[in-house]
Amino acid sequence: MRKVIAVTLDGFIEGPKGEYDWCLPPPDQGMKDFLKSIDSLFVGRKSFELIGDKSFGKKKHYVFSNTVKKVSGETEVIRGDIGPQVKRIKEMEGKDIWLFGGASLTASLMNEGLVDELALAVHPILLGSGKLLFQGINGRVKTKLIDTKTYSSGLVMLNYSVL
Repeated sequence: MRKVIAVTLDGFIEGPKGEYDWCLPPPDQGMKDFLKSIDSLFVGRKSFELIGDKSFGKKKHYVFSNTVKKVSGETEVIRGDIGPQVKRIKEMEGKDIWLFGGASLTASLMNEGLVDELALAVHPILLGSGKLLFQGINGRVKTKLIDTKTYSSGLVMLNYSVL
């Protein structure tokens, strides 16, 4: 079964004015290796409006929205009850799926028990305020550390399996 991987930034996914200019990807090889491990993205409406469906190469985009009408290429809109649809996608052959954004989608998938791994990119900056990624999570979520990577920029990647 394919894993759903959620990636976040130091607890906040954007600054107090919606900015994300502080977020830098892992150095070249780290991001290249990560992108080779996935073939699909789960994207909320706001993130989709920001990145479109041509981002990150020829990856399938699943947009979770009840309002997005027009998509193109390898993009599919997921509407309504997302649980059964995500389970269907996870059972398909393929590589892992990157839960790209946003906070509401992450909470929904976490609450349904559909996130298998958390890949947390901890950036060497404190925003102080903004939008938290992990809000609206129902109860505790136990995890197990499975990998760490540090970069000269100060970025630390922490990978946890969700138990």
